[in-house]
Amino acid sequence: MSPPFRAEHLGSLLRPPTLLATRAAITQNELPPSSLAPVEKAAIQSIVQTQLTLGFRCITDGEYPRHMFWGSFFPNLNGMKEIYDPPIEIFRAYAPDIAAFIENVQIPGESVVCTGKISHTGESTYVEQVRYLQSILPEERWGDIKLTVAAPNWYHLRYMEGKAYPKDVYVDDKEYFGDIAKAYQVELDILYKAGLRNVQFDDPNLACKLGSEHPLFFSYFCSEKMLKGWEEDKTNITSADDMFDAYIQLYNDCISKAPADMHFGVHLCRGNFVGSRHFSEGSYDRIATKLFQSLNIHTYYLEYDTPRAGGFEPLAFLPKNKSVILGVVTSKFPELEDKEEMKRRVYEAAEIIAKGNGETREEALRRMGVSPQCGFASHEGGNLIDMQGMENKLKLVREIADDIWPGEA
Repeated sequence: MSPPFRAEHLGSLLRPPTLLATRAAITQNELPPSSLAPVEKAAIQSIVQTQLTLGFRCITDGEYPRHMFWGSFFPNLNGMKEIYDPPIEIFRAYAPDIAAFIENVQIPGESVVCTGKISHTGESTYVEQVRYLQSILPEERWGDIKLTVAAPNWYHLRYMEGKAYPKDVYVDDKEYFGDIAKAYQVELDILYKAGLRNVQFDDPNLACKLGSEHPLFFSYFCSEKMLKGWEEDKTNITSADDMFDAYIQLYNDCISKAPADMHFGVHLCRGNFVGSRHFSEGSYDRIATKLFQSLNIHTYYLEYDTPRAGGFEPLAFLPKNKSVILGVVTSKFPELEDKEEMKRRVYEAAEIIAKGNGETREEALRRMGVSPQCGFASHEGGNLIDMQGMENKLKLVREIADDIWPGEA
């Protein structure tokens, strides 16, 4: 069976205390940087074994080499620079993640900005992570490795108009997006040649109605506050509708040259901030048409753990050639969901998909799976749940899948 699988998780997993303590000690100059690698590798070996023991086909390194979910792709591109303690004035205060920082009397501690023409260096910062997973898995499991990557629009939407790139470098968004897409194409080519076949974009930006005529996607755009802020921001020269069309095209361009056997999914994340806080809310019915029919993605990882996601009705628009993973189990808190209720919800969603496509419930179930709604540690500190609680959640996901799809991965 190729991805997606019946029981999935979204990539990030709680880091063990030894790894966190080692990182902290290195930051405080109490340990040399060379002390990190053996601790990190041991932690990855352990979390991979946990995934195998729990019966998951989808295998990640828990995002242990990262401190935040977006990883190291953007800072290592030519023409991009990581900055620390950036001025708050460069950000859209109404972007949900920025708004959350402001509410907590904070600003993002770091960000990445464009300083020149963007291009890939030819060296991937992810490929060694993939190769390490390959070194500890049998070759027949290499196709099960999943790599999570940052959304291509991540360092665009958060910035005020005119702050994402210098005007003397790029004339407009189209030119800027063109080079971002080329950089992703190079990265994906390197990863494919290294044996990676399963990529998941993590995108909090997608998922919302951008206007009355165009139900669009990407979860920050499900936020009424976000849309109101966009409308009131007179510095914007592009409508929210047109910006989302551009983001759809950006995604499609990024993956346009990938081989047919490379699987792409997108996780429409509603935020996984410190303290298990979410950033945005809103129903997918605002985004269903373009989300499912215009974005050239194979699989959608959707958050359905709370009422803030709305109902399953938008899934009626899911085409027969695409899959959906329902995030019905929360990763934010340790309390376990009722397994029978979760199964009932999956069957409810299947009925809606079937009705929308003129097929049987059983046919709809063939392109569905279940997962936690988000990762367990989008930031290295992790959610309000401990290791045992995380394993209990993953075990529940596996049990739900086993009951609905017995004998399938």
